[in-house]
Amino acid sequence: MSKVKYRFNTKSLTYEKVKVTFRERMLRLLSYLATGSVFAAITIALAYKFLDSPKEKQLKREIAALQLQYDLLNKKMTKVDYVLADLQDRDDNIYRVIFEAEPISNSIRKAGFGGSDRYSSLEGFDNSQLMKETTERLDRITKQLYIQSKSFDEVVKMAKNKKQLLASIPAIMPLNNKDLKHLPSGYGWRTHPIYKTQEFHPGMDFTAEQGTPIYATGDGTVEVADASAQGYGNHVVINHGYGYQTLYGHMSKIATKPGKQVKRGELIGYVGSTGMSTGPHVHYEVIKNGEKVNPINFYYNDLTPEEYQIMLELSSRSTQSFD
Repeated sequence: MSKVKYRFNTKSLTYEKVKVTFRERMLRLLSYLATGSVFAAITIALAYKFLDSPKEKQLKREIAALQLQYDLLNKKMTKVDYVLADLQDRDDNIYRVIFEAEPISNSIRKAGFGGSDRYSSLEGFDNSQLMKETTERLDRITKQLYIQSKSFDEVVKMAKNKKQLLASIPAIMPLNNKDLKHLPSGYGWRTHPIYKTQEFHPGMDFTAEQGTPIYATGDGTVEVADASAQGYGNHVVINHGYGYQTLYGHMSKIATKPGKQVKRGELIGYVGSTGMSTGPHVHYEVIKNGEKVNPINFYYNDLTPEEYQIMLELSSRSTQSFD
């Protein structure tokens, strides 16, 4: 039931009944609705800005949980990085050294991934950078693990072939000569016997009587057996595999031929003084990966520790070479 309203007429000093038209009522209703709508809109906007809906709260909890999982995953990958680095170090500096194999270069181990759009599918998210970095890191670790796995396959293969490796490494002297006093010149800077100048002597000279047998110091294949190299005279070069070669110079006679498979201790020639030489001897070199190294480090199958020490002292003296 609607209330009846009155108003006081100051002229007639009487109360008069207020009559409200339908239009006035509708305008008043619309004004109330408009005002209410404005306040409702403001309230809803503030609520959306400062208050989370139940669904938003759930989504934020899920995002926080995912970020935590990414952080835990990155910490685990850091531990994997440490373990992988240790495996790589052992592989390069222990296992491959034992089997005389070259280490894997960093350019192969640390190689990146091609293509700038590799992770484009992860763009456009609030945590895109975190997802890209984690995915890229996981890809890098996966690749390095694959390379390391292949490397260990090679190491296992080399271990199975260790017997052949040990037989191939030059590990004895080229002459059956235990009289170490007859070693006149070792590896290093020496006086040239003809020019009397200081020159680097890239091998060791073993003196012996003309015609003394010369033996291969490890299993391998004869690559050269001629007098083509200037200064070496009649000489033999043997490829032992695994990066090793040996050279035997100034022979009086060659007892092998190119392409022949030889065993350690097999006769390959005889001591002489051909080429640039001042007396009967064999000039012996060990070449590792194309570089001439000191043969003194390769007599472990032939000498006792005491004999090796004498050999080391005699070969280190700065004397005149025989070639």
